[in-house]
Amino acid sequence: MDATKLEGSTVMAPEGRDAQMRAQIAHLLTWENAHANYDKAVEGLPPERRGARAAGFSHTPWQLVEHLRIAQRDILDFCRAEDYRELKWPDDYWPADDAPPNDSAWDGSAAAFRQDRQALVALTEDPGTDLLAAVPNGNGQTYLRELLLAADHTSYHVGQLVAVRKALGAWGD
Repeated sequence: MDATKLEGSTVMAPEGRDAQMRAQIAHLLTWENAHANYDKAVEGLPPERRGARAAGFSHTPWQLVEHLRIAQRDILDFCRAEDYRELKWPDDYWPADDAPPNDSAWDGSAAAFRQDRQALVALTEDPGTDLLAAVPNGNGQTYLRELLLAADHTSYHVGQLVAVRKALGAWGD
């Protein structure tokens, strides 16, 4: 990164700060520095536990995984689709069934989440994306807000998924 010395300290050029900020936001979408990330949370959950409801929890692992996919996709579409259609809360954001119909549905949901997450990372890293600009589909929301929302939302529900897995005896630490 471009930096210059100014009276004993390093001052980073604006383009260097922008690249560093973009890298930090992109990392926030995928990291597991302070907790498990999405990939670890979905990895290795036995198929018979994917639709199990743990005592004291409102959602099954499948419902959380599918909700994460749907919500993240909605944020991505909001940011880049010219024909964006707002989903109805809560009906369109949560699957009705406790369990995936089959293993392929679980694997497909997890793969789609990862693909959309990578698209958000690419949007973040693209210097052509003005992170402080308003998203055309919104009413004042910026790209930065939507990226932080995606990271925050994922972190929240990944924590729930880990807790449900622990309650089901399906978390290996």
